[in-house]
Amino acid sequence: MGHNRRQFLISAAAVGGGMALGITWSAEASAAVGSVNPQPWGGQPRAANTTEYSPWLTIGRDGLVTVRVTAPDLGNGVMTQQLMTVAEELYCDWNKLRAEYAPANRNFVEGHVYSKEIGYLTYFGRSTAPKRMEILLQVAASARERLMAAAARTWGVPRSELQVRDGVITHVSSRRKASFGELAETAATIQLDAEPTPKPHKDWWFLGKASPIKVQQPQIVTGKAVYGIDVTLPDMVYAALMQSPVQGGKLKSYDFEKVRGMPGVLGVAVVDPTEPRPQVDPKLLPFPVGQSAPQSAIAVIAEHYWQARKALEAMPVQWDDGPGAQWKTQDQIDKALNSAIEQEGEKTEVSRGNALEALEKSARTVEAVYHAPFADHVTMEPLNGTALVTPERVDVWHPTQQAQQGHMIAAQETGVPPEKVFIHQTFVGGGFGRRAYGNDLRMVVAVAKKYPGRPVKVIWSREETMRQGRYRPIETVKLRAGLDSNGLPSAFHVRVAGSPGFYVRYLSDGPLSSGLVDNVQVESRVVPLHVMGGPYRGPGMNVNAFATETFIDECAVAAGVDPLEYRLKLFSKWPDPGWTQCLKEVATKAKWGRKLPVGWGQGIAIANWGMGGKPQAGVTLAAVVTVEVSKQGLVRVDSIDIALDPGRVGYPDGIVSQMEGGAIFALNSALNERLTVQDGRIVEGNYHEYPMLRIADAPRRINVHFGGVSGHERMAEIGESPMGAVPPALGNAIFAATGKRLRSMPFRMHDLSWS
Repeated sequence: MGHNRRQFLISAAAVGGGMALGITWSAEASAAVGSVNPQPWGGQPRAANTTEYSPWLTIGRDGLVTVRVTAPDLGNGVMTQQLMTVAEELYCDWNKLRAEYAPANRNFVEGHVYSKEIGYLTYFGRSTAPKRMEILLQVAASARERLMAAAARTWGVPRSELQVRDGVITHVSSRRKASFGELAETAATIQLDAEPTPKPHKDWWFLGKASPIKVQQPQIVTGKAVYGIDVTLPDMVYAALMQSPVQGGKLKSYDFEKVRGMPGVLGVAVVDPTEPRPQVDPKLLPFPVGQSAPQSAIAVIAEHYWQARKALEAMPVQWDDGPGAQWKTQDQIDKALNSAIEQEGEKTEVSRGNALEALEKSARTVEAVYHAPFADHVTMEPLNGTALVTPERVDVWHPTQQAQQGHMIAAQETGVPPEKVFIHQTFVGGGFGRRAYGNDLRMVVAVAKKYPGRPVKVIWSREETMRQGRYRPIETVKLRAGLDSNGLPSAFHVRVAGSPGFYVRYLSDGPLSSGLVDNVQVESRVVPLHVMGGPYRGPGMNVNAFATETFIDECAVAAGVDPLEYRLKLFSKWPDPGWTQCLKEVATKAKWGRKLPVGWGQGIAIANWGMGGKPQAGVTLAAVVTVEVSKQGLVRVDSIDIALDPGRVGYPDGIVSQMEGGAIFALNSALNERLTVQDGRIVEGNYHEYPMLRIADAPRRINVHFGGVSGHERMAEIGESPMGAVPPALGNAIFAATGKRLRSMPFRMHDLSWS
């Protein structure tokens, strides 16, 4: 009889990427790899008397359960969520459960033992990805049943007479007890006749009900959490990095002799993008390696960072700016986008019915143009990383969002075989997509390989971090709708233009384009700018939901219908009740429609992250923002109410935290964020030029409501979702307060005064 998938996962050999039980590394194997890190796969040193139940799970004689997690925690609770998933089936003592990052080296050496089933070792908000949850639940259930079988064998009693709770197995009638630690080694030798089936989610006792503190919080509070910027190694040196100030430019010349004698200076490293680098099998990379391509750069290496930075600032350096210098002003770029949306798109993303003909026949049409500028991720921790490169081995300590990608990039950059490359994941002081493509890790390794044999910590200054981003692409959107006799759209036409890397998501796969409107045409055009784009929290949705939901508000005004009622009518046709449930929940809790003082307004919006054109997918989130706008045009956000439907809820407090943080991020994005270009260079370089919300600017209340949760079987990712609805709800609220419609971000650029 053939194995089912569960049986295969449990019984496959460890070297084949499965979940073989009872594997422990010998002392000889641990010692063979040298002193940098005694694990063969680059992980933390294994405690004595610890049994590995699978590559995902170990249990020590002290009862400590260690879970190897594949999603780096960016402060968003994903590590806690993964431990909660294990606890659901293992019934362990929560206080004896800990996490360590799954090693990318082991993943490669053992045939994708971690990434084969879940696709990649990364975090993009997907700690609740179905495959990841399925594996962790199965790992925990299988380990639990072996522990139970070990207790039954030890006591000579039936399994049915045993109970398990908080890491202790009890024989009910005799009251004998044994901890997981006491049974761990015996349990690892057990072969079950069949692997257990994890219980259905309706029977969950921990997921969706418990809300433990984030597991890393004690380390953060005590200062023990190690971020990339905190890494300190014996014999370490420092490098200050400067890349071409015009992205895509080349290093022309430099004079190291002018700074060679400065205090602490040890050397200089040049990063040449044209230097030959070995090819990487694309199948080994979650993203094309071109997205991590090196930039022309130079770094000064010194005993301390400030010595390196001052020498770099003093060193004469000349750059060839390249073609990017043709973009002299931001106004020139904005005009190029405005011109692009007046042309027929170079690509048709969606075509259903005949939108152009239906628009011509419509009695009423609505048309508007929306714009979003370049925006930076502005992570609190500047870009950094540490690497030790030798001919035989490469070690990288890095706050990456993508350890598997980084592992292969380090191998390619150095030419060292991947099995001899080790990525040491640190905590991440903000990611938001900036640390996902691996170009920052590549630059660290590219500098360190020029100074082999000593660990080199490479640090970008705040200005270098901000001016060398992978930004939210600049984008302009032109929307047109033809309204039927009920005021609802019967035709929808979109033209969108943006810099390379911009997303059409939510214009092409939102409800209007995916079935709510019969006649749809979505066109896109790339404006060939040199500024590099990348994922910025809620990629695509962060701009396109702002345009769409502001436009829906404009349609409601044109139809003479309350914005809430308009959306309820519109989305009543969408085959996902979560949309109208969220709208009703958030409107009720925010007291939509109540009388407000003069100068106050409420705005509403709804969007979905991850739906991909399908109902009952992704996270649907509705927001009501209540604002006060002074006659002078100063905006004060009084409150934000959020109702969401991720399907099911696994970590309630984690969701509230993500909603609160995401709402603040979205507010800042809408109100403040804008990067500009002059002579091909990014102008803004620090917080005095790129304003961020301060504590005093935060809303008086952010209320998160769960009354819209549908109970659908999905448990969709949370962190991106506030970026869709909060900015347009804010803009719609400002319109309600002042009568001024905001069609471009940031809102601080507009005159919002009124009389």
